[in-house]
Amino acid sequence: MTKAVLMLSNSSPLSNAVKKATANDKTVPAALLRMHFHDCFIRGCDASVLLNSKGNNKAEKDGPPNISLHAFYVIDNAKKQVEASCPGVVSCAGILALAARDAVVQSGGPSWNVPKGRKDGRTSLATETRQLPAPTFNISQLQQSFSQRGLSLNDLVALSGGHTLGFSHCSSFQNRIHNFNATHDVDPTLHSSFAASLKNTCPIKNRPKNAGATMDPSATTFDNTYFKLILQGKSLFSSDQALLSFPKTKNLVTKFASSQQAFLDSFVHSMIKMSSITGGQEIRKDCRVVN
Repeated sequence: MTKAVLMLSNSSPLSNAVKKATANDKTVPAALLRMHFHDCFIRGCDASVLLNSKGNNKAEKDGPPNISLHAFYVIDNAKKQVEASCPGVVSCAGILALAARDAVVQSGGPSWNVPKGRKDGRTSLATETRQLPAPTFNISQLQQSFSQRGLSLNDLVALSGGHTLGFSHCSSFQNRIHNFNATHDVDPTLHSSFAASLKNTCPIKNRPKNAGATMDPSATTFDNTYFKLILQGKSLFSSDQALLSFPKTKNLVTKFASSQQAFLDSFVHSMIKMSSITGGQEIRKDCRVVN
């Protein structure tokens, strides 16, 4: 039991797993943070996103918004280590919540104590991934999506700051650079030279398979650059730009852009709140299949 307590307090086997994976692939932290977010928004933080599809049942990880999730092996490796020393105590959902925290720390961001006691769910449906907030959402759609999960506008802006890490494929922002609306081909809120570079990266025809852009220029460092970019018209998603369309969220973007500490404090508060959305009934032995 002592090793499981150790695992949850300073999560050393897990931190090492995240550290090792990140050394081999610098996209791992962003992947783990996104995986945890996508898990919590469907049926609560119950590791339903980790379950494999089986027979006719297409699981969440095969739903359209989740096709690009990766680094599941980091969770598998950590789970194996924990089960070897302390079987049946730490859930896959718990490991994923801790991995997301370690991913932020690994990227130079803040640390926090992850509340314990999550259980793993037994249901995972690809169709339910439609409930995830989309990069094309406007502010009212974002507010509704977050409030349905007990999360405030403050949480929305703070958690959007997770977009300081990672990479996006063209498909998530092409609505802003091609046929934006009846009047404009390009979203007029986009900085013109930034829009031109995105158009160059993401042509309508003959686009390279994995073309896209980093979420911000310091895409492996957890910082407040994302908020500065929104104010400059250089954010990637409509849902990022949407944060400026409502006074309260706009004020928070401005506050976080001017104070990295204010952002980090709010982010930690909102991550603890989001990772406490519960679901789940059991502690899986293998994160990819129900017991």
